[in-house]
Amino acid sequence: MKIASTFLTLATVAMLWSCGSKSTETTDTTEFADSTNEALDDSASTDSASAVADDDAEFAVEAANGGMAEVALSKIAEEKATDPKVKAFAKQMVTDHSKANDELKTLASSKNITLPSAPNEEKQKAAADLGGKSGSDFDKAYISQMKKDHDKTVKLFEDAQKEVKDAELKAFIDKTLPVIKAHAEHVKSLDKSK
Repeated sequence: MKIASTFLTLATVAMLWSCGSKSTETTDTTEFADSTNEALDDSASTDSASAVADDDAEFAVEAANGGMAEVALSKIAEEKATDPKVKAFAKQMVTDHSKANDELKTLASSKNITLPSAPNEEKQKAAADLGGKSGSDFDKAYISQMKKDHDKTVKLFEDAQKEVKDAELKAFIDKTLPVIKAHAEHVKSLDKSK
């Protein structure tokens, strides 16, 4: 039964990642979103209220990519983790990152920023690798991945705090960064207990 549940979870994650792709070729949706945003920026007039700088759009794309990956990895962990603390952390990741992802989608839409529809290939590979593990090996691998991802995300948001020009994106960053830092600290404490 546990194997069937794990398979169903992995199949669901794979299906969700493949949704939105209109071709049979593997496409990195992050690259597609970046190129779409560059084209939109090139065609937008400079006095448009909804136009954002390339760096701002790039931040939004990277934040969306990371956020979607956190949710996908954490949904796998909700099913496969053996340590109750790891399961609880995964549940919190799904809740917090889903909320932030929804806020970012709404904000990006209002700014004509195209976000990826699925995590990039690197994040998808990490999910596949993680899904192949079980027991305490899974818990350790999930915590290690979360630690690495949150360190990158904290840096992304701290850099964006200094560089992003759009006031609404800045407000999103200022609101979200403390939550991400709290996650980073929490995952470090879980890592020490393993």
